[in-house]
Amino acid sequence: MSPSRDPFRRSQLAIGALFFALGFQYATWVSRVPALKARLDLGEAQIGLLLMTCGIGAAVSFPLVAVLMRRFGSRLLSVLSALALGVVLLALSVVPNYPLTLLVLFCDGVAVGCLNVAMNAQGAALEARFERTTMSRLHATFSAGSLLAALLASGVNAFTGTLAVHFGLAAVLLAVLVLAARPGLLADGPAETAPEETASEATAPGEGAVGEGTAGEGKKPRRRFALPVAATLWMGLAMVFGTVTEGAMNDWSALYLKDVVHAGAGLAPLGIAVVSVMMVCARIFADGWRTRFGDGRIVRTGSLLGGLGLALALLVGGVVPTLLGFACVGLGVAAVTPCVYVAAARQGSDALSLVAAMGTTGLLAGPAVIGFIAGGTSLVWGMAAVAASAAVVSLCATRISWPQPQAAAPRLVPEAG
Repeated sequence: MSPSRDPFRRSQLAIGALFFALGFQYATWVSRVPALKARLDLGEAQIGLLLMTCGIGAAVSFPLVAVLMRRFGSRLLSVLSALALGVVLLALSVVPNYPLTLLVLFCDGVAVGCLNVAMNAQGAALEARFERTTMSRLHATFSAGSLLAALLASGVNAFTGTLAVHFGLAAVLLAVLVLAARPGLLADGPAETAPEETASEATAPGEGAVGEGTAGEGKKPRRRFALPVAATLWMGLAMVFGTVTEGAMNDWSALYLKDVVHAGAGLAPLGIAVVSVMMVCARIFADGWRTRFGDGRIVRTGSLLGGLGLALALLVGGVVPTLLGFACVGLGVAAVTPCVYVAAARQGSDALSLVAAMGTTGLLAGPAVIGFIAGGTSLVWGMAAVAASAAVVSLCATRISWPQPQAAAPRLVPEAG
C-alpha cells in the first residue's frame, strides 16, 4: 500500500517532517555562527551567550507552551511554530546588532520549545491511535534534518557567503516542507482530561494520549493549574539526566580523547561521530525493540548499558576502549527521550510541556556542569559524572508507569462471553 493510501504511513511522514524541520533549522543557523560572529564582530563570550540565549528561551517557554497547547492543539501549534522558525532565519540574516540578535535567538528558543512539545504530542498520538511504535524513528529524522542542513550550508558557501541567500533559501524550504506536511498531521480531538485523571489511567495502553478524547463528552472540563504529580516529576528527572548525558557526550568527548586518552588530532573528532552514528542507528531500530520488550525495559537496560560502558572505558583507558564506551552511551540513551516523551504525553499536554522544558534545561546546563566538575577535579571525573547521569536515568525509569508493549497490548475488540 502506498503511503498516501496508508493513514498511519501518511501521518508518520507528515510528523516526521516536523522533526526533520526542527533539526534542519537548528543546524542551519548554528552552521553559520562563524559568519554571524564576523558580521557582528563578536567575541567568544558573546557567542557563548548567543547559544545560551536560545536554550534559555526554550527552557522558560513551558508556561506559554502549556497555554498554547490547550488553546490551539498540537496540530496548529506545530505548524505555526515551525513557520516561525523560518521567520527567525530571515531575521538572523538581516539583524543589525548584537542585542537584537539575542532577542531573535530568544524567540527562536521559544519557537523551538513550542514545536518540540507539539510534534512529540503528534508522535505520541500517532502511536496511541494506531497502536504502533514510531517515536524513535521520528526522532531519528531530526538528525537527518541536521545532516541535510550541514550539506546545504556547505553547498551554498561554495557559491556565496551571504547569509541572506542561505537563510532565505532555507526558510523557503522549511515553509514548503511544513505546508506540504500539514494535511497529514493528526487532528486534535476533544479537550483532554486533566493530568491527575490521566495519571490514574496510565496503566491502560493507548489512553490519555494527546489529541484523544472520550466519545460523547459534550462539554469541556474546567482546567486549572495543578502541581505536577510524582509520575511527571520522575519523567522530568529521567529526561534531565538523559539530556545531560547526550549533551555532555557531544561537547566533551573530543576533548576527553585528546587531553586524557592522548588520541591524535585525526581521531579526537571520532568521539562525537561514534556517539551520533550509534544514536541514529539505534533510533532506527528502537521502535521494533519497544514493540517486543516495552519502553520501560528499553530505557532501564539502555541507560544502564550506557553508564556501565562509559564507566568501564574510563577505568580501562585507551583509544579503542574509550570509543567502545562512547558507542555504548550512544546505543543506550538513544531511546530514552522518545520513550519518555510518549509516557509524558499520556498524562496530557501540561506534563509533556514540563518534561520537555526539563529536558531542554538538562541539555543546556549539563555540559556546563560537567565543565565545572572537570575544572574542580579532572575531566575523568567529569566524564564519570556523565556515566552516573546515565545510571540515574535507569533508576528513574523504575518509578515511571510505562505503556505495555504494543505486541502484548489488548486489541480494541470485545471479548467473547
